[in-house]
Formats: sequence, structure tokens, C-alpha cells
Amino acid sequence: MSLAAEEAGEKTSNFLIPNATLIACLLIFIVVLVVIRTFVVPPILEVLDERDARVAKTVEDNKAAAASYADADREYAARLKEARGDATGIRDEARARGNEHVSAAKHKATEEADAALAKISVDLKVEADKAVTTAKQDVSRLSEALAGRVLGTDVASAGAGAQQSGTVK
Repeated sequence: MSLAAEEAGEKTSNFLIPNATLIACLLIFIVVLVVIRTFVVPPILEVLDERDARVAKTVEDNKAAAASYADADREYAARLKEARGDATGIRDEARARGNEHVSAAKHKATEEADAALAKISVDLKVEADKAVTTAKQDVSRLSEALAGRVLGTDVASAGAGAQQSGTVK
């Protein structure tokens, strides 16, 4: 083929020697590469570095927050346990005081009931003695009246004279 091209009068180019188009494209590529490397890549790298720094800071903040949360949770659990213990102590103390009040109230009520029973017993004894005395007087009067009706005389005046003299007529 190269013989045919030489016969036609065309110049053949050596593939080892670059032509002007290739050199121009290569120069444009190098210029664009330098421009991109100088003006485009540094801001992108700067943004990526800032992003990496923010991600690292976020990771550190998350670790610190997790540690803080764990500490707060432990402290909360300890305080809750302490508060439950205090509440149990207060509840037991209140229950003991309540039992003391109940036993004191029972004791006082028992004493009051015993005192009331003693007073009522004394009052009943006095009333019973009065009733016995009244009944004896009533029986005596009724027996005198009955004896007077049966005998037809006034037994009360004769009984009074006998009591004074000590003999019965």
C-alpha cells in the first residue's frame, strides 16, 4: 500500500514522527491538565478535607456523647437505687410509726373502755344498792299495807311503836 500511495504522489508520514495535530492536542491536554490541577483540584481537596474533618469531629462527638450518656445512665441508676432504698426506709419508718400510733390508740381505747366499765360497774352497783333499798322500803310498806288489810288494823303505827320499845305487841 505504501507503494501505491507513493505512486499517487502523496507524501507518506513516518509514524515515529508525530504530526502537528497530535502535538497540538497534546499541548492542549497538558494546559487543561495544569489548569485543572492548579485551579479545580485544590478547592475540591480542601472541601473533601473539611468534610473528613467534620466527619471525624462528628465521630468524636458521638463517642463523647455515648460516654456521657453511659455516665449519666449509671449515675441515674445509682440515684434511683439510692432513692428506692430511701423510700423503703421512709415507708418502713412510717409503717412503724403507724403501728405505734395504732397500738397507742388501742391501749388508750382499752384504758378508756376499762375506765368506762369500772365507772359503769360502780354506777350500776350504786343503782343496784338504791334499787335494793327502794325495793326493801317498798316491800316493807307493801307488807305493812297488806298486813294491815289482812288484819284490819294499822300495822305501820304498831310497828313503829314496837321498833321504839323493842317489842312487838
